[in-house]
Amino acid sequence: MSLNSLGNILETVKQESRWQEQPLQRVLQCWVEAVGAMVATHTRPVSIQRQVLWVATSSAVWAQELAFRRQRILEKLNAQLPQPLLDIRFSSAQWQQLAKQDSLIDDRISSSSRSGRAHPSWVGNDSAAKSDRQLRFRHPQAAFRHWTEVTQTRSRHLPLCPQCQCHTPVGELERWGICSICAAKQW
Repeated sequence: MSLNSLGNILETVKQESRWQEQPLQRVLQCWVEAVGAMVATHTRPVSIQRQVLWVATSSAVWAQELAFRRQRILEKLNAQLPQPLLDIRFSSAQWQQLAKQDSLIDDRISSSSRSGRAHPSWVGNDSAAKSDRQLRFRHPQAAFRHWTEVTQTRSRHLPLCPQCQCHTPVGELERWGICSICAAKQW
């Protein structure tokens, strides 16, 4: 009996047909690359039936636009898939159902940012949050300094809480008339 490295064993297991990824999982992995980040936010691959990919879109306009781009998207996807797709169908019919699932499952950054916008404490400008995720600081102090700068810059334009005079998101003032901290103290 020879000893194999763990890497060789895992490679062998991955190549076995019963451990192959499902076709839809492969499509999901390469979807953003095939269509672009902007389009990916308005679309979601739903299923593959008889080598036809069904994609939910946020609106009928997106479904029509992507129908025109279908061949290019199909070429990009087929270049990365072991078994080629024959066609892609776009429909806005399942988008609402998927949106409900997204609100229940907090598994992606995009869904958490969507749900965060509805919160009264949301300030806006998530471009700073995106850059925060991309930056990697070597020292915790540098990360903290960057966070404080971003927070101060973001809150400069906000109105003041009438009770504690702290910068407060507009949604909190509309909802409670004071900031969330002062509101929590009153309860």
